[in-house]
Amino acid sequence: MNTDPLLSAAADDGGPSTDPDDRSEITMASYETGQRVALVHTSDPHTLLRPGDTGTVRRHDQRQNLVEVTWDSGSTLSMCLDAGDRIAPATTPSPTGAPVAEATEWAAALQRMRAAGTDAGRTAAEWWAQDTIGARASGDTRLAARRILAGVNDGDPAVLDALPRFSSAGEPVDVAGWELFADATDDVSAWFGLRLQQRDEAMTVYRNAYDTAATDRVVQLCHLAASPTGTDLSHLHPDRVRIGGAGVFSGDWARSSGPDGDERIEVGFVGTLIDHWNGWAVFSCTRPVAESIVADQQRHRDQHRDSLRDAAVPADDLDRRVDAALADLSFDGDVIVADQRTMSADPQAIERIAPDGDGRYVVMGRSWCWEAIDPYDCHRIVGDLPEPDHAQAATPDHAAPAEAEPDSAAASDTP
Repeated sequence: MNTDPLLSAAADDGGPSTDPDDRSEITMASYETGQRVALVHTSDPHTLLRPGDTGTVRRHDQRQNLVEVTWDSGSTLSMCLDAGDRIAPATTPSPTGAPVAEATEWAAALQRMRAAGTDAGRTAAEWWAQDTIGARASGDTRLAARRILAGVNDGDPAVLDALPRFSSAGEPVDVAGWELFADATDDVSAWFGLRLQQRDEAMTVYRNAYDTAATDRVVQLCHLAASPTGTDLSHLHPDRVRIGGAGVFSGDWARSSGPDGDERIEVGFVGTLIDHWNGWAVFSCTRPVAESIVADQQRHRDQHRDSLRDAAVPADDLDRRVDAALADLSFDGDVIVADQRTMSADPQAIERIAPDGDGRYVVMGRSWCWEAIDPYDCHRIVGDLPEPDHAQAATPDHAAPAEAEPDSAAASDTP
């Protein structure tokens, strides 16, 4: 079974599994509506079902040898018995049903092997992370975590091959298998009574569970290490931001390359996406975030003024040159005044931005090129970050305080 972490979140489509497995093992048993069954094996690469999972039979199509099952997990994946899928009754109907009981016990053993592999994979990932992004690591651990996340998302072999993986290299496979099976099932002799095919299946279940759990745990730890707030912000990834949902925003002009060559954004602003304009984002934000945007703009104007002064621009021309390059934002009571008259050579180019009924501002929406950004690209984030369950709720009351800065580095207003 394929347990690629990039596929593990795919939902069952309700259709039958069609990849052949071992046709010599095909069962010709008849399953009745309402009968309880346990999964022994399926070759469907996208299902979340695992050996040992149980469900209830809806129908058995004898002609196609297709068993429709409502699984306890909510899946509706059908079992195509002629294509290698294997199930067994979840209870033993009589003492004469020894083969059925054996299949049920085997499904339970595989489930224990999967649980053991999952635990071992998570533990291996935590040890691995200590030397990579944790306490024993050297260098920029945030940068290292960001690169690992990017590599996992892109399927970069150089990154994936460096992650902890199950291996019995240097040990006889039977010895390793016996130890793992004994630890998982608390049975020190059962391994030696298994057929070779069963041993291979048990080791495959363990290996896949180990590798999947290790990768998933590495991703979790990297999300924490790469975060500017020390918390998992993956729910605010720009691909997940929808109209009415929360996100982190910055201007397209704010991206820069750090000394390591990686793209960085000095500061991101938390807001609610309310519209799109020419492909750019329009978002609303709270008064503290709006104040930070205004302060950033003023700081950027001050920095530009200093650079002009260093370039020997006459003092009486500094204001004009700054106004020509950057809009002047300021608060007049509760209203933001955006003065772009010099920039646009238009004496009417003054905009007054008032808060809405909830006290939220749309700062230069449909005027500046704002975009939803990956919070992991930010050095700092200003604003209240929602919890994962409320990231798309778009209600300020659901926000939870983050480690926000009272002010932030400069942002340009260049569209």
